[in-house]
Amino acid sequence: MFYRVTLCSAMGMLFFAPYFHAFTLTPPPPPRFATTLNMSSRSRLQGNQREPTQQEIAIMDEMIDKLANAKPYELPNAVRRAFRVVSSPQFFLRIASRTDTAASNEEKEKLAALASNLVSTLDVVVETTEEQLDERAAQVQQVVAAAAEPDSGEFLVPLLPERLQSMREELKKLEEAYLDEGFLSTLDAWMNKSQQDGMDLMVGILQKVLQMYAGLQIARSRERKMDFDKDDAAEQLLTILLEQDADEWDSTIRASSASSTDLMKAVQRTTEKIVLQLEAGSMSQRVQAEYLQELMKRVNSSKK
Repeated sequence: MFYRVTLCSAMGMLFFAPYFHAFTLTPPPPPRFATTLNMSSRSRLQGNQREPTQQEIAIMDEMIDKLANAKPYELPNAVRRAFRVVSSPQFFLRIASRTDTAASNEEKEKLAALASNLVSTLDVVVETTEEQLDERAAQVQQVVAAAAEPDSGEFLVPLLPERLQSMREELKKLEEAYLDEGFLSTLDAWMNKSQQDGMDLMVGILQKVLQMYAGLQIARSRERKMDFDKDDAAEQLLTILLEQDADEWDSTIRASSASSTDLMKAVQRTTEKIVLQLEAGSMSQRVQAEYLQELMKRVNSSKK
């Protein structure tokens, strides 16, 4: 069964609607923890609505230490790269908690200065980020529009293979510099709005964009930064999987001659060499990590 969803553009806003109903989708970037890849479940990490996990606390502590030791002129770029973490209320609560338990007055003053500097830095970053997000919104729309049927402009869900390929081609056309935190924040904001409005079908399409983004960025980084044996069956399989739609992974893994053990090792090496080297707490790291975690689950379920 196919479902139809229509996309049109007007006055800088997107309108996602089933053919019998219309509503407006606006893309405000929410400053909170969120992962939206969501390939196998509907779980979402609502960072400001619960206590942070130990892993999230460790990420915040690492970021606090880095920012506290950064030179003033380095703060804006550092904040941009990890905006979702740094701009969250939990991040400032963590700074306050560490200030209260600091072992020395010097450390207390350092953390207090960091909190003050972050407030002014965030004001500047938000202003420039809003301009950047307008540009990223047009780029996200370009990719999403490729999922629509050429003749009717409608989305047939589940998407046909040729539409998925069109989306992937549009994503590859974008300059790599555009596939940044602003791009991911825009996608996340649209997904949140679609979910709030009950547009689960559109959420699924946007998740496909995130999956394609993760696979593309990991594949590019592997080519540039990893010295792996391109004749190895497991490495070849991983390269294929990164180019595939996630719905095809299971059958591809089962049909391959590569062992699940070797494939798992290839994925783990990629995680260590690529994902763990990204900015700690950045959305790009979180999305790519979740993507590879899902892939490892699929490998485990297809053991041979």
